[in-house]
This record gives sequence, structure tokens and C-alpha cells, in this order.
Amino acid sequence: MNKDKILIFGRGFIGSRIQEEFKCKITDRGVHSFRDVQEEITKYSPEIIINCIGYTGEKNVDDCERDLDKTLMANTFIPILLAEIALRNNIRLIHISSGCIYHFDYSKDTPIFEEKIPDYFDLYYSRTKIYSEQALKILTKKYPILIIRIRIPLDDRAHPKNILTKLINYKRVINIPNSITYLPDLTKALEYLIEIQAQGIFNVVNRGTLRYPELLDIYRRYVPDFEYEIIDFKDLNLVRTNLILSIKKLEESGFRIRDIHEVLEECVQNYIRY
Repeated sequence: MNKDKILIFGRGFIGSRIQEEFKCKITDRGVHSFRDVQEEITKYSPEIIINCIGYTGEKNVDDCERDLDKTLMANTFIPILLAEIALRNNIRLIHISSGCIYHFDYSKDTPIFEEKIPDYFDLYYSRTKIYSEQALKILTKKYPILIIRIRIPLDDRAHPKNILTKLINYKRVINIPNSITYLPDLTKALEYLIEIQAQGIFNVVNRGTLRYPELLDIYRRYVPDFEYEIIDFKDLNLVRTNLILSIKKLEESGFRIRDIHEVLEECVQNYIRY
């Protein structure tokens, strides 16, 4: 894989971390039209573009309910625009999507496969991610488009969008198992999927599930005076998804991703070191 031929759109949390690992080109140019994208394509001549543009709110996804136009533009219109530009220029598109698009009943549901039709419309954020994913999903049947679903990104360095940073600041957490994407493992999975020229949708989360207290208990071993409180999800009084994604498709492609519990110690140690 020639990483010099990769161009990332979006210098946010995810885009910056991928670029840091890949050492590829990245642009934070605002995208409002075909011309904006085409000029960047002409400038950098990429063979692959990775769309990391997205809006999850300044603080959290509740902000998406208050800025409908910005959310729709970033999460729906721009991915579709990039897909069309990619087709016109014979370029491969990788779109970073979200797994927060499903209802999940822990009492009866099994980990969610990529083929399941999204059904979580309670959040405007989720709806805008569904719009773009469904449009791009149709194109993947014929064109070189890869959709990567991540969920609750965890990283080994502080960032407002890092779930560890959020939990440390919240101090009140729920105790529900969830699928998690550890960003150092995401970049390895992404590199592999590019190399095998994968198309379609792939859930890219770590094996197993994480309960937030498990992560914070490890953090507290390094920061003994840290305290947190476990609360019932209902007490949050927030509309949120909690779910588990299947990684069977990813593993059957030949990539082994670490269990989330294998990375927690490494994550916290590096987080404190940085």
C-alpha cells in the first residue's frame, strides 16, 4: 500500500489519528461543493480518499439536534458528494461511519452483523449517518467503496472525543457492555482492509465488550485519588444507543483484532504518559 497516494478529508479526532499513523496527506478544507473536493483531488492526485468528516456535536450528539443543517451536511451530504467525486475520478473511497444506528435488546439480541438494516432513528445524529451509509452501501456493490463502522472511540492519549477523557470528566458512568473501537487497532485494521481491497461494510470494533467501570478501575490504579460513581442508564435521561457489533466479517477476512481487555492497560499507561 502506497500511503503517499492516500488523502484524508477531515482533520478531526479520527482523521488526525489515522494520518499520524499512516503519515499520509490530509486536508481540512471546508467542503461545500464539488469544486472544493475536485480541487483537492487535483492538488494531491490520490488513489484513495478517506472520509473522516463528520459532526458529533461540540460537546456530544445532543448538539446535533440543535444544529440540524450542519449535522446533515457533514454526515450525509459530504459523504455522498465524496462518493460521486471518487467515481468520476476513478478513486477508491473509504468512509468512516458509525455503529450507533441500531436498537439493541440485551435480553435477546446477538451481536449485530453488517447486513442488518439500521433501525435507530431516535437521534438526529444516527439518522444522518444512516442516510449516507445506505446510499454508499448500494454503490459498494459495483464500485470500490469501503465503509468502516466504528463505535465509541477509545484512544491512548487525551482528546475531548476520546471516551476515556469523557469518562474521567463525567465521573458518573453507566455499567452496560458496549462495543468499543480502540484507535491504534483501528489503524491496523484499516491498513489491512486497504491492502486486501475490501469493499462493502465492515464493523471495526475490538473483540468483546467493555463496561466503563472496567476502564476506570484501571485508570484509578494509576491515579488513586480518582473517584467515580456508577449510575443507572435511566438516570442519565439521555437518548443514547448501547449495543454490541459482530466482528465475524472482519475476522473472516483474515484480520485478528485484539480483545478490548487486552488493550486497557496499554491504553491507560500511554494516556498518562502523553
